[in-house]
Amino acid sequence: MSMEMNNGTNVQEFTLEGFPAVQHLGKILFLVHLLAYLASIAGNAVIVTITCADSRLQTPMYFFLSIFSFFECCFTSAVIPKLLVIFLFGKQTISFAACFTQAFVFVFLGAAGFLLIAVMSLDRYLAICKPLHYTTIMNLRTCCLLVTACFALGFTLMACLVVKVSQLSFCGPQVIPHFFCDLGPLIHLSCSDTRSVETLLFVLALCVLLASLIITITAYSNIVVTIIGLPSAKERQKAFSTCSSHLIVLSLMYGSSAFIYMKPKQVNRLDSNKAAALVNTVVTPLLNPVIYTLQNKQVHQALRETRSGMKISRLKKKNHLALEWKASKNHPSSFQSS
Repeated sequence: MSMEMNNGTNVQEFTLEGFPAVQHLGKILFLVHLLAYLASIAGNAVIVTITCADSRLQTPMYFFLSIFSFFECCFTSAVIPKLLVIFLFGKQTISFAACFTQAFVFVFLGAAGFLLIAVMSLDRYLAICKPLHYTTIMNLRTCCLLVTACFALGFTLMACLVVKVSQLSFCGPQVIPHFFCDLGPLIHLSCSDTRSVETLLFVLALCVLLASLIITITAYSNIVVTIIGLPSAKERQKAFSTCSSHLIVLSLMYGSSAFIYMKPKQVNRLDSNKAAALVNTVVTPLLNPVIYTLQNKQVHQALRETRSGMKISRLKKKNHLALEWKASKNHPSSFQSS
């Protein structure tokens, strides 16, 4: 699909640079990233499945976690499959339409994900610091409204930004110095005056990341103060262990995203942006299921019971088939047509 640009040139496709320095290790890198991608998808899919299947996990916390896990599946699937194709086949071209579609899905889900993290932090604050009011405030309607607001705000803000970038003229080299279509490298390729678009990207990134970060830090600060006041040393240690693991993942997410987007000039540090983007697209989606949920005792119990239920179901089916087979041997006439 081609698109007519303001300067009279036609842009049909871009070329993703990928990782040229290690492209000779393509098959090894393909295998590593494929395993990481499958592990991430499997872990997040397990969270979504058991949250829907187990009634004990149908609480606001696990509702938000299941939505976040769904986000992570879509987020990594927007980027990693194309990277796998580059590693395995060396196919680095991407059409104009596909490139901007990938860019939109990436920044939309990224922005909505950070807003959802703020909501999850607020949920934990209310559960730990305001337990008497928690069930009244965090009812199903409120949870659905908060998730819808994250989706709507992320979609609206990022749609405006991606449309602005797509209207730029691209008349120079069409090689994107990245492994996917990110907005910074795309802006760098444009031969238009990009100052207004760069400013818009910086302001939106600043607003989304800073608003989410302030809410998260405020929530966790209050949680820490509440934890310090717990009478039991064992309870304090357990709570601090959970919070510290959450904060490690949050630091990776906020740190890498701030490094990439929160700078007014997008032509700087494009090479180092690749490493930061890998943290966002490979490392944190792989860690999130482990950190947020799979280390939780409730989830472990739900998984054990699900496995036990599946074994019992298979055993019942096997016994039923055995009984049917015995019945057919004892009463062969009942299986004959009249």
